[in-house]
Amino acid sequence: MTDAKPSLATTLRRIGALAAPYFRSEEKWQARGLLAAIVLLNLGAVYMLVQINEWYRVFYDALQNRDQVVFWQQIGRFCWLALIYIVVMVYKFYLTQLLQLRWRVWMTDHYVGRWLADKAFYRLELARYTAGSDDLPDNPDQRIQEDLNLFTTYTVTLSMGILNAAVTLVSFVGILWTLSGSLTVPLPGGGTWEIAGYMVWAAVLYCVAGSAIAHWIGKPQVRLNFQQQMLEANFRHYMIRIREYSEAIALDGGERAERPQLDLRFTEVMNNYLRLIRNQKSLTWFSSFFGQAAIIFPLIVAAPRYFSGAIQLGQLMQINSAFGRVQESLSWLVDNYMSLAVWKATTDRLSGFEHSLAAQSGRREGFETATAPGAIDASGIAIDLPGGRRLLDRTTLHVAPGDTVLVHGPSGSGKSSLFRTLAGIWPHARGRVALPADTMFIPQQPYFPDGRLRDALAYPEPAGQYGDEALRQALEDALLPHLADQLDREDAWGQKLSGGERQRLAVARVLLKRPAWLLADEATSALDEEAEATIYQRLVEAVRRAGGGLVSIAHRRTLGAHHQRRWTLRPEPEGSAAAYRVEVS
Repeated sequence: MTDAKPSLATTLRRIGALAAPYFRSEEKWQARGLLAAIVLLNLGAVYMLVQINEWYRVFYDALQNRDQVVFWQQIGRFCWLALIYIVVMVYKFYLTQLLQLRWRVWMTDHYVGRWLADKAFYRLELARYTAGSDDLPDNPDQRIQEDLNLFTTYTVTLSMGILNAAVTLVSFVGILWTLSGSLTVPLPGGGTWEIAGYMVWAAVLYCVAGSAIAHWIGKPQVRLNFQQQMLEANFRHYMIRIREYSEAIALDGGERAERPQLDLRFTEVMNNYLRLIRNQKSLTWFSSFFGQAAIIFPLIVAAPRYFSGAIQLGQLMQINSAFGRVQESLSWLVDNYMSLAVWKATTDRLSGFEHSLAAQSGRREGFETATAPGAIDASGIAIDLPGGRRLLDRTTLHVAPGDTVLVHGPSGSGKSSLFRTLAGIWPHARGRVALPADTMFIPQQPYFPDGRLRDALAYPEPAGQYGDEALRQALEDALLPHLADQLDREDAWGQKLSGGERQRLAVARVLLKRPAWLLADEATSALDEEAEATIYQRLVEAVRRAGGGLVSIAHRRTLGAHHQRRWTLRPEPEGSAAAYRVEVS
């Protein structure tokens, strides 16, 4: 998914690849305008700092000379300089936050759209958990919710920080070079060495040494931040699963088994976090020492010229201020190493997510879906398991109007994989599937969004498309009369209802929408035989009335009475191309 230790050039390319689409999007002019305004405000802020640096010289010379008139003039000038600087900084902050906000909104919309398009969300989960691949992105929810926020925030603030440091360095290095003059150093063998602009060289040596040490100390933070985000997400995801399967866990008394698993994941989170804060402590020790030493370092270096009378107090303070700006620019890496580590880790995670989404997008090679009125046709179908084992090979199936087909076979024979292939979502299939547009599917585990019952019943369509009477009648027909007066009740229906009630609610959805064609995978496995017979009688009547057909996957032999035809999955002899074949009768 990502390189183990990507180079700086690779990281910069990844940042560019993630950032560029927004600035080429339909919002490009607003984005570019905001970015240009922020750049200009950064330049304006540096210009104001140059003016304030010049003010230091005049003001402190006035103090040394006890010139009261110049003193008060400079107090007034400082007020104007400070006011302008404050206005620039306030709007720089505001526009920076606005750009981050708009960029995050666009990227979130962009990635949510790609995650949901072409069933990518399903294929990613299937590839990761069915194939057991750790090279695929974990927790897409965290990538979209947290990583996009971190990426836009750090990209804007750190890139503007780099720009500001570069412009400040260019602006103040000339000032410092001029003010520092030359330093004459006696040589051991006699003679002297004159160092022009020695304060500049002192700043460069000071900051290069500091940056090298900071990089050496803080290098593990990239890996630790990457792991911290992953471990936090895994811990949160495991708790969500406990909530989703709360009833099953409670019935099994599984809390005793779940607690050690939660403790294990939380311990991993805390152990990695402890390693992270220990490294941050070491880096904080150094950066604090480095920053405090920078306060007196320029004064110590410039003191010989001041005490010799070569410069006045105002020039000394101006040198100190200019050195501080140059030192801050050159020390940008030291001051922002922790943020850079988070930025890089976030970039690596998003790059992996981007790569996986790109791999899942578009049409699958060798598999074609089409819309065909009047029948369900599957030709040349080959179905594999994620590990590569072939279940079915060169299979052709047909369902004509009025047909009711029962699919049965031993467990593990690929009945659900066949169901997913006919639905067009199984990624390990080849061949061609043509379905009528008016087709619905009932999976083994139907989904119901939290909220009003009417929304769960009408999903994925808006509930407003159906009248209350139609909604109530669908519930009545699906043997859920006790829910008919709860259409506006809000609840977590996927957890609130029993297994049988969830299956009947899925059937009620079908009876509400009245599709002509229906494919059901163990749609009534949680119902008693009497309720199942009633439900299937109504489903068969509904599809035949609409001029369509029904395909059911089930284990119960009693369902044979409601189906005219059968697709039986039979084991193939050892050494055959596929494990099973479909016998049509």
